[in-house]
Amino acid sequence: MNAPVKPSQLIKGATGDWEVVIGLEIHAQVSSSAKLFSGAATEFGGAPNSHVSLVDAAMPGMLPVINEECVRQAIRSGLGLNARIHLRSVFDRKNYFYPDLPQGYQISQYKSPIVGEGEVVVDLPDGGSVTVGIERLHLEQDAGKLLHDQHPTSTFVDLNRSGVALMEIVSKPDLRSSEQAKAYVSKLRTILRYLGTCDGDMEKGSLRADVNVSVRRPGEPYGTRCEIKNVNSIRFIGQAIDYEARRQIGILEDGGTIDQETRLFDANKGETRSMRSKEEAHDYRYFPDPDLLPLEFTQAYVDELKAQLPELPDAKKARFIRDFGLSAEDAGVLVSERESAEFYEAVLAELKDQGRDGKLAANWVINELFGRLNKDGQSIESSPVSAAQLAAIVALIGDGTISGKIAKELFEIVWTEGGDPRVLVEQRGMKQVTDLSAIEKVVDDIVAANPDKAAQVVAKPAMLGWFVGQVMKSSGGKANPQAVNDLLKRKLGL
Repeated sequence: MNAPVKPSQLIKGATGDWEVVIGLEIHAQVSSSAKLFSGAATEFGGAPNSHVSLVDAAMPGMLPVINEECVRQAIRSGLGLNARIHLRSVFDRKNYFYPDLPQGYQISQYKSPIVGEGEVVVDLPDGGSVTVGIERLHLEQDAGKLLHDQHPTSTFVDLNRSGVALMEIVSKPDLRSSEQAKAYVSKLRTILRYLGTCDGDMEKGSLRADVNVSVRRPGEPYGTRCEIKNVNSIRFIGQAIDYEARRQIGILEDGGTIDQETRLFDANKGETRSMRSKEEAHDYRYFPDPDLLPLEFTQAYVDELKAQLPELPDAKKARFIRDFGLSAEDAGVLVSERESAEFYEAVLAELKDQGRDGKLAANWVINELFGRLNKDGQSIESSPVSAAQLAAIVALIGDGTISGKIAKELFEIVWTEGGDPRVLVEQRGMKQVTDLSAIEKVVDDIVAANPDKAAQVVAKPAMLGWFVGQVMKSSGGKANPQAVNDLLKRKLGL
């Protein structure tokens, strides 16, 4: 059960507070090489209508044949959402005018979906969490794409996407702010990417959301909802919710009523606009598809798929906190993308024989590597610094060979020039000076050159930092900071 809505989540209107209620229908393209009911390719791109079989084109006498890989991927996704898997499900025809679906109906699932109720725990930016109920996950075929800009008076149709398998993941109305909705979509996308059931590429349309928004006074029954169709970025989902909630509040406070309708989000204007009045489910005239038998499989089949699942984000995060002493925040950053977690674990694997320091490694992966990747607009897959190279830098810090300051210079060299960090340290004379006699001479010179400051340091102990800085500067950052501190305290009588 979710906690009551926080006052900070309420929206202040002219006549009092309002609560926004959000439910999401995520359409996730199944990762498979062939479509749901045909052998045509699913790869993105290609000339228009080049990935179309006779089944996709709805030629007379063509019958659909279920793709088992798509079924496997749907079951694996359901297991990743802690959901109930139905051993028997039925495909239905959803009748509607589809200009980009030649058969004139969509093969979907209605009363008997492949996956039933589940839940996802979503970590929020403020450190809290929300448990979002999953209503269902069902398989259906995607429609094609209408091209309106190819001809002055005609619309062209590209059927490459027609028949591609989609998982529609329907949440319960458990979300209470745009921030929660954005975090939920991000978490769902992460789970699917870990499972390998959807690549989550929103720019290519692999993951898109229909967003249901309504508002109510706190504690009152749900209001009339509007559905915002096909929102294709997490940022736009947040903007669409915020605009739509404000729009509905304005109408209600002016004494009007909300019409149940389908709306579109205009990203350029940052607003939603009416598309059509909302059809109820019975208007689609669902009925079981007569060309497809009910889909049946055994519990043993499900158990086998479950046994082969990878470690998912929540379990990985808990392990990182438990085994490597990471904070929940750092562990959350590392597991947010499968590739990030794998890179971190690859760094630790390199350090296993050298006194593995999970926290230090995490700091370097998150702050130095991710920071530089973000700055240069690169992904971790294209990182110029490998896990082995970063592990070598962390090891050099850990065994006192180099200081943190020198390590940053070394990281920059490896980033731009490559090379083995250990060899670079030797070649370029970057080792930390731990010889106390060498450091002592530098300390003595600086204390002798600044008698007035040395006299003040007992009364103002904070001035010790100035002396440390001068010694580090004089040594080119190579002096061991702890040794410098100890020597200065002894020399200055602290």
